[in-house]
Amino acid sequence: MDEQTQLIERLRAAGHRLTPQRRLVLEALQASDHHLSAEEIGRSISGRYPSLSVDHTTIYRTLRWLRDAGLVSETSLGQGHMVYALLSRHHHHHLVCEGCGCVIEADSSLLEPLRRELEQRYRFAARLSHLSIFGLCAGCQGA
Repeated sequence: MDEQTQLIERLRAAGHRLTPQRRLVLEALQASDHHLSAEEIGRSISGRYPSLSVDHTTIYRTLRWLRDAGLVSETSLGQGHMVYALLSRHHHHHLVCEGCGCVIEADSSLLEPLRRELEQRYRFAARLSHLSIFGLCAGCQGA
C-alpha cells in the first residue's frame, strides 16, 4: 500500500471525509521532500493543476485539519510563517539559529526523556512530534 493510500485510509478510519481540495493539499505535501508554507502548497497545486483554483483560506483550513488529525506537523523555522510537513516522513526537530538563520535537524529521540518526564510529573501528554528550538549555532556563539 503506497503512502497516499495509507494516509487516506487513516483519515477514513477516523471518520474524516477527503474532499478534492484536501486531497490536493495532501498530494502537494507528498510531492515535496521538504517543509512547505501554505503559499508554496498553493503554488504547487496551481502548477500541477492550472485549471483548478484552491484559495488560501481552504489551504490553511485543510492544513489545520491535517495537523489536528495527526498527519501533518506545523512549525516555525523563524521565517515569519509556518511550514508544514507530513509527520510520516519527518521525524526530527529543528535547531534554528537566531544569528545566521541556519537550521539544524535534531533527532526526535532527544526529546523523548522530556516527553516521559512531562507525562510522569504533570500527567500531561505532550505532542513533541516536530518542534523548533531557537538559539545560537556554534559559529554565532563564537562571533
